[in-house]
Amino acid sequence: MRMDGRIGAERCMFETSHVLGALLASSPLLTQAWSHCAHVNAAGGGSSFNVKHCGDAVYVAFSGAPQTGALSSSSMASGLTSGGFFDPVPIYTAGHNLFAPLVGGEEGDDDAEAGRPMLVHAGALHLFLTFYHSSDFQLLISETRNKSVVLTGHSIGGCLASLMALYFLCSSARPNASSPASLLCITFGSPLLGNETLSRAILRERWGGRFCHVVAQHDAMPRLLFCPMTAMPPHLTTLVYNLMQSWHFSMHYPQFSRPALQLTEEQKAELSQYISWHISDAVAAADSKQPVSPYRPFGNYALCSAEGAVCIDDPRTVVKMLHLTFVTGDASGCIEEAHICYGDLVEKMLQNSQSKRTMRQFEEEEPKSNYCAGVSLALEASGIGIQDMGAMEARESLELSMYRRPKLNSASLAIKLAKVTPYRAQIEWYKASCDGDMGYYDCFKLRKAPKRDAKVNLNRIRLGDFWDELLDMLQNNKLPHDFLKRDKWVNAAQFYKLLVEPLDIAEYYRCQHHKTKGHYLPHGRERRYEVFDKWWTDDKEELAERRSKFAGLTQDSCFWAKVEEARECIKDAWSEKNPAKLVKLWESINAFESYANGLIARKEVSVDVLAPRSSYSLWVEELKELKLKQAAALHPSFRLEQPEGCRKQSKT
Repeated sequence: MRMDGRIGAERCMFETSHVLGALLASSPLLTQAWSHCAHVNAAGGGSSFNVKHCGDAVYVAFSGAPQTGALSSSSMASGLTSGGFFDPVPIYTAGHNLFAPLVGGEEGDDDAEAGRPMLVHAGALHLFLTFYHSSDFQLLISETRNKSVVLTGHSIGGCLASLMALYFLCSSARPNASSPASLLCITFGSPLLGNETLSRAILRERWGGRFCHVVAQHDAMPRLLFCPMTAMPPHLTTLVYNLMQSWHFSMHYPQFSRPALQLTEEQKAELSQYISWHISDAVAAADSKQPVSPYRPFGNYALCSAEGAVCIDDPRTVVKMLHLTFVTGDASGCIEEAHICYGDLVEKMLQNSQSKRTMRQFEEEEPKSNYCAGVSLALEASGIGIQDMGAMEARESLELSMYRRPKLNSASLAIKLAKVTPYRAQIEWYKASCDGDMGYYDCFKLRKAPKRDAKVNLNRIRLGDFWDELLDMLQNNKLPHDFLKRDKWVNAAQFYKLLVEPLDIAEYYRCQHHKTKGHYLPHGRERRYEVFDKWWTDDKEELAERRSKFAGLTQDSCFWAKVEEARECIKDAWSEKNPAKLVKLWESINAFESYANGLIARKEVSVDVLAPRSSYSLWVEELKELKLKQAAALHPSFRLEQPEGCRKQSKT
């Protein structure tokens, strides 16, 4: 079947998402996770979690109705009026640094791009810190060390499971950490945990795949925090208070088939409309990049109905689908049951996925039939029928999500990188051809082979344009948030910098820009190189092993700029009469000499640095002459003439 590139990419990405949902619905993973959640919910007696070993895996389930002092169900509900329990607070509250890799390792370190601190659900964070300081925490650490761990939780227990997962992921970066061998977090009906800064940080760290949030079609709890809790009308506040009490009672006593609280049709309709209205506001705010609610989804969302599940990991699409699935059908009709019905929902999904169903025949054009069938199946799995009012909007939202412009941009850049790689290879060949005489830095600076040097200069410009385009896309959020965690791009940027920046330095000094603008390092360096420095510093540790031979490329891409400054210091020292200024010049000369000798001793320079006629070799000779002059000053009978280059500068 013939298909153009864009549709093919969309279909492939979409089917991957749909297959993940079908696989999740048909696996025993959700059934086992929910059974542990139901057990800990019903346990009562102050139990906040339980640990069960199932084959090679360890399941850790957190209670959805914890009885932890002031954080009882009544205090959670009363927090609706004061806002305290549901307020977003900094994740580094109380001076701890348990989540240092997410917040930069320092208290108060804000997300640089978003400009906002990392906030999380106050009640959930308090629960986690209380658990962290208990003896049960160390028991859990010992039970999960070097094991395959599934963290799970229902309702507020899902938030606690998510924070525990983030703690494990953060602590795994620390030396000698006692962390699980593998980790997965599955939540059922969990409230939103954090703000956009948290969501972006999890994307940046590439941890989104560790989280699977299972959400029933008409469950109000995962959608509740899109509403302004402190601004909720008093009668709705009371209604939500009573509803939470009912949910907690049903968690503790699952033998009762119906919820303790039965709302009137008017009450259910009003609450459903209130939540729906604010989710719709959150969708509009996300599109305009002006979020009203501080809360934002992260990780994978498995949007479920009795027909199956569809997995989505794009936060904006998650918000839209949370809205569209909630308003499809009669949400008010089952608002009391939806939050506590996950056991029945998981069982129905498993039964339907295992039964054989005949595939519908769709009447779309042949090139698009499989693609449209996949979209329709995903809509059905999420609980939205083809004829439902929100079906068209949901279809468009899923298609845009699976099109994933940032990821396609990343793929497009990978193709462009392959196309510019020959330019880089030509510069490498140029460098190799110059290494034995004066090195490619000085060859390019002096330009004695016009045709060859012009080609190298063109390749230098083309490569710079490519990397500038990449940085512009990154700055404008057109690339995935975890882009800088991908070794392919960090390594490619570092190699480009080490290879090409010496040519930029040569061009700068060849054109005499240092005389009009100042030296390269403070006045001429391109922003791209400063950015690449940070990428490499953040991503790589210093090499511990000593090199056995000289590096292929000098490891300091600014080495030649420092050579140029050092050569000027020597020239100035020949003619300087002011003792104080002469002392400063000698300090600079000695500092560079020590620095260069260290690089050479560690073999962190390329052989072109030591070429007989390179600028560095000339500097070494000039330094010898200057030291002889200094010796002559101490012994007047010893006469010495300045090197030719220094005499020319003195005359000028």
